[in-house]
Amino acid sequence: MIFDLSKLQHARLPEYDLCIVGSGAAGMTLANELLDQGLRICVLESGKLKPTKQADALRKVHSEGIHIKDHSRERVLGGASTTWGGLSNLLDSVDMKPRPFVRYSGWPIFRDELLSYYEQAAERYRFAPPHLFESYLDVAKWKGDIQPSWNELEEKIFLATSNPLNFGKQFKHIFAKPEVDLYLDATLIRLEGDGQKCRIAWGVVRTSKGHSYQLKSRIFVLATGGIENARILLNSRDICPHGLGNEQDQVGRYLMNHPKNCYGVIRLRHALRELPYYFGCVYQGYSGYAGLKLKESVQEERGCLSSYVRFEPLFSWSGNPGVTALVFLGKRNRRFFQMWKACRLEKIVPLRDYSETGDDSEIHIRDYSETGEDSELQSRPKSARDWLRVLGVILLNMPQVVKYLYYRLYGATPEITAIRLRNFMEMAPHPENRVILGDEKDAYDQPIPVVRLQTTELDRHSLIALHRTLAEEIARNGLGELTSNLHNEEIWPIDRDASHHLGATRMGENPRSSVVNPDCRLHTVENVYVAGGSVFPTSACSNPTFTIVALSIRLAQHLKKNVY
Repeated sequence: MIFDLSKLQHARLPEYDLCIVGSGAAGMTLANELLDQGLRICVLESGKLKPTKQADALRKVHSEGIHIKDHSRERVLGGASTTWGGLSNLLDSVDMKPRPFVRYSGWPIFRDELLSYYEQAAERYRFAPPHLFESYLDVAKWKGDIQPSWNELEEKIFLATSNPLNFGKQFKHIFAKPEVDLYLDATLIRLEGDGQKCRIAWGVVRTSKGHSYQLKSRIFVLATGGIENARILLNSRDICPHGLGNEQDQVGRYLMNHPKNCYGVIRLRHALRELPYYFGCVYQGYSGYAGLKLKESVQEERGCLSSYVRFEPLFSWSGNPGVTALVFLGKRNRRFFQMWKACRLEKIVPLRDYSETGDDSEIHIRDYSETGEDSELQSRPKSARDWLRVLGVILLNMPQVVKYLYYRLYGATPEITAIRLRNFMEMAPHPENRVILGDEKDAYDQPIPVVRLQTTELDRHSLIALHRTLAEEIARNGLGELTSNLHNEEIWPIDRDASHHLGATRMGENPRSSVVNPDCRLHTVENVYVAGGSVFPTSACSNPTFTIVALSIRLAQHLKKNVY
């Protein structure tokens, strides 16, 4: 059943076998995987079926360093999957093994084990099968004007399905089952015990109407995102005065992201018209591209992380907000977007703008009526006024929009003389990159999280080394010249939030450097588990949702086998 908790008027809630906190990719995967196990399950969602002002206000976070975007922390059924573009990749072996030059590296599980869960995630949750990430775009490679060879670089393929999964919408039907309940407007603010030092008895839940409830469950799973998982634990001080599971001061530490931004331009010796393998294309129901990173052997030799760059052709309309807005509208119209892809299923369709891929895009518009400054319209407008503003951006940039449409719809091939690099960084786990509780309070009188997140010298060194190697390889291939001055930048320019908040409740064998064990259970509390990107020991450079779902399937199977 689906209940709006704010409308129950202090009804007594039943006791559950399993309480899943959060309805994003991790939470809904767990709920779906644990159906028909004879369990009484509930899912708590802080928001409602659609965005609300009250829920949006609860997303607030204070950033010190990299600015955290609001829409990376959605409070609505489906969580951040409601704004997710679907772009995915798998972790590589190097991402999971200990690296001598990366302190705190190494996962407590092996990639071979994770591969079986990737297969299941692809089968049930609309990801590309793992084998496609090895060779899916090979046919596109030979359609390009050039086929460069790389000595110290390797390609990494990223793919997005034609219809990315909104986990809340897709699995809403499970709440029709009598043993599974969904509570909306139900914000878990802390977990409490009943005098036992290693067990939680109930969660304290608040609503936007000011009601407060105790919800009892045998098992709790926190699946509220990389920042909020840590916040709830830090705020739960009934068993440990420093926060639940925080006896060793590890909760909130080792926070990671994938800082991104454009930097560096390749001036081509000879103009190109098509390079779909690197620039991106649509083929057989997937959109994707090949990024470039240092080979594993080179990473080990030079002590570098696994950052990567993507080639972005510079058209006359590149970066134009009107074009970005138009692509955004097309992708929001799922039926139109699927029909467009279906008509070109067997063709390699080169992309004509960065925003056409599964990467998130933002539309920067000017709202003169309020602040007179640029404001950022995020991935999901929430009112008629927002939609009108999107249309206004398109109209204000009509010349470039028309030019883009000409090349997109009529198959014309524009000449490309320059390529911009879009950079995506791996961050090393660092204990001072962290989530803490701030002094300001939210509507429920709870501390608003403060995120301290800065790139380290190793993070920056790794991307600088990648740029230098790429410059050498571009010259060796006779393609042109890479202009990049990263090594001399006083203010690091790769500083945008990728909405990938990882590591703040990391998994590991040692409680002195981790929060949960390899089964994702708190080291010191026997009935509290954590799901999602916050358990990642290292960040790699891949979009994390595929791995989050794979780990959630793994956790569900553990609960089936060992708990119930």
